[in-house]
This record gives sequence, C-alpha cells and structure tokens, in this order.
Amino acid sequence: MVIWWIGNVVLLVVIVPVIVLLLLGVLKAARSVRRTVDGIHELGGAIVADLDAVEELTTTETLVSQTTAGLTRYGAALEEIL
Repeated sequence: MVIWWIGNVVLLVVIVPVIVLLLLGVLKAARSVRRTVDGIHELGGAIVADLDAVEELTTTETLVSQTTAGLTRYGAALEEIL
C-alpha cells in the first residue's frame, strides 16, 4: 500500500508538471501557426487585389493592335510623301 502512495506522489509531482509543460509548448506552437496563417491570408488578399487589372489586359491588347495598325499606315504614308 505504501508503494501505491509513493507512485501517486511521483505521478503528481513529476509526471503531471511534465505533461503540463508539453501541452503549453504545443499550445504556443499552435498560436504561432495561427499568426502565420493570418499573415498569409492578409498577403493573399493583397495579391488578389493586384490581379484585378488582369481582366483589362484583353482591352489593352486590342488597343495596342489598333495602335500598331495605325502606326503602320502612318509610316507607309510618310514613305509615300518622302
């Protein structure tokens, strides 16, 4: 019976604090991951905002091709004049 009580005391004095320290370490790591995920989420939102102008690239491409065609005609007209 004495050994049983010694085992209980060892459990309470040694094992329980070790388990508590390990759990605190896991909790700290989990909070660190949460901060990192929040940072990634914030940067992801900024990237999406930067990509809004991609939709306008088709309009830009059309305008550039029209401008190129106009410059070609202008260059041909200058060659005829000179």
